Amino acid sequence: MNAIIRQIGQRKRVKHRRFAALGYFVCACLFAPLACASGELQDPTRPPADLSPGNAGPLVTSGPQLQSVLISAHQRSAIISGQRFTIGEKLGDARVVRISEDEVILKSGSGLQTLKLFPDVGKRILMRSQHHKH
Repeated sequence: MNAIIRQIGQRKRVKHRRFAALGYFVCACLFAPLACASGELQDPTRPPADLSPGNAGPLVTSGPQLQSVLISAHQRSAIISGQRFTIGEKLGDARVVRISEDEVILKSGSGLQTLKLFPDVGKRILMRSQHHKH
């Protein structure tokens, strides 16, 4: 009797394995077209095509470019044209004299030069009127 029960249990396990294998096969057949189509998806972090260096030709810049500002409790530094600078360090014939949240000021024999982190963005302070009606 125990042998018959074991055989029935083994048959059920075999059926479950076959059913599971069939289920995996059906899922693979259903989702294979989606996997092929995923090659067409764009990277959401990629810059727009008109900003890509390969499409627009070489990017022409004049002078040093401020790329990042790093401010901690003990030190301020800036990434300028791919190199890290702190206050007092020399960049060509200029010296870094100030690093703020959005700009770096360089001083050279010809005067001061301001490098802006976002050169095309300007801050505007808007004030609400005291007589604003709802």
